Amino acid sequence: MSKKIALQIGGRRYNVDVDDEFEKFLKMQMFEDFNIDGNNDLKKLLHAYVKTNHKLFLQDREIKDILKKTEL
Repeated sequence: MSKKIALQIGGRRYNVDVDDEFEKFLKMQMFEDFNIDGNNDLKKLLHAYVKTNHKLFLQDREIKDILKKTEL
């Protein structure tokens, strides 16, 4: 079953359909990055995007480091 999550960006409301399990995780992340009850400007969206990609970059680097250690 899917759930809808809504976010207002640049004066427009956007709805995203996600599955139940991911919905809980996404809501927590969106609560940290956005104003859930009001409007968010594009700068805030860009900041959240860069922040998330930085986390992914660090995770990727950590995974590669772990894999290198296990190859020894």
